[in-house]
Amino acid sequence: MANIIVGVTGGIAAYKAAELVSLLTKQGHAVRCLMTQAAGQFITPLTLQTLSGNKVYTDLFNLHEEPEWQVEHVGLAHWADCILIVPASADFLGKVAHGLADDLLSTCVMATKAPVYFALAMNDQMYANPLVQRNIQLLREVGYHFIEPEEGALACGTSGKGRMAAPQKIASMLERLRTQDMEHLRVVVTAGPTREAIDPVRYLTNHSSGKMGYAIARQAANRGAEVILISGPSQEQVPPGVIYVPVQSAQEMFLAVQQYYGQADAVIKAAAVADYRPKQVFDRKLKKTEGDLTLELERNVDILAWLGAHKTEQILVGFAAETDNVEQNALGKLQRKHLDFIAANDVTEANSGFGKDTNKIALYGADHSVIDLPVLRKEDAADRILDAVLQLYQTKHTNRKN
Repeated sequence: MANIIVGVTGGIAAYKAAELVSLLTKQGHAVRCLMTQAAGQFITPLTLQTLSGNKVYTDLFNLHEEPEWQVEHVGLAHWADCILIVPASADFLGKVAHGLADDLLSTCVMATKAPVYFALAMNDQMYANPLVQRNIQLLREVGYHFIEPEEGALACGTSGKGRMAAPQKIASMLERLRTQDMEHLRVVVTAGPTREAIDPVRYLTNHSSGKMGYAIARQAANRGAEVILISGPSQEQVPPGVIYVPVQSAQEMFLAVQQYYGQADAVIKAAAVADYRPKQVFDRKLKKTEGDLTLELERNVDILAWLGAHKTEQILVGFAAETDNVEQNALGKLQRKHLDFIAANDVTEANSGFGKDTNKIALYGADHSVIDLPVLRKEDAADRILDAVLQLYQTKHTNRKN
């Protein structure tokens, strides 16, 4: 079991910290709570002390009765295996992003070498503010982790993205992180669209945002895998700790995948790769003329088919983004391209497909297994795909030993 610090900042979502502390304690973790002064306006130390079974820390200058805790922010920072900031307010993010440490919680975060996770919670407009987003990006770049807020009703009376994730989800995520069950795997993930140039200012592409591929890369890295993320253009944040390989065209993605394929334990092809590219790429901008314009297209290399044909021990997962006959088309692709799994979804559904934070997929296996998932956050769907990959990997290695 882990030593976990739950840091509570000032915000209405502080009440959820009580449920989270209760869940973590029931899982067998040792939990110590740190509260900012503002947090005390929303929840009492006595509540968290009762649920955790440990003293709650609030004062930077309070000397503990045990000698090893006399400098509490240092002692706690060394004790922790993980720090959860629940909720993570915009104010606290800004403080940490700029290296400020004027209370017990911020000094503990500064002094620790343990992973720190911010469970974001704030007004939707505050969350969208460029200054807040810049602070989040800065913290990501130096290795801090984030539990994204959800869409829903907010305390201010509006509705939007800013609601803190449910305590059950945070506890479940932490349990998975603690196990590091993919620690010895190298996973290649492709994500995003490709762009096929027409001329210096125009290209052919598709609606892929990269959200699903980036979620898979993020969750695989969280579970301890070495992750190579090969991505077309995307606005998604690169997850901490992954090897990031940016590409533009299908041909560039093909070359990058070839480079890493031989050393991969699993390849998950979540990218939406263009099937065709212009046969002629103009070196000057095409000017508008009278009448229609005809572009002649030629086939791009089928990356997934190539991977299937050259597969040795790798586990190969494809995606099928369909608009009709989803199961039939997915199973055909699974067989033709020699995949181990294919994740299929209907991109016309409201909560599934390109640009959404959720997905509704069915995972078909070469062994005729079917896992029909409900609508899930893409991070949760990614974990279910990774669960299937890990199970097959373990089965293959067990059979090889026998």
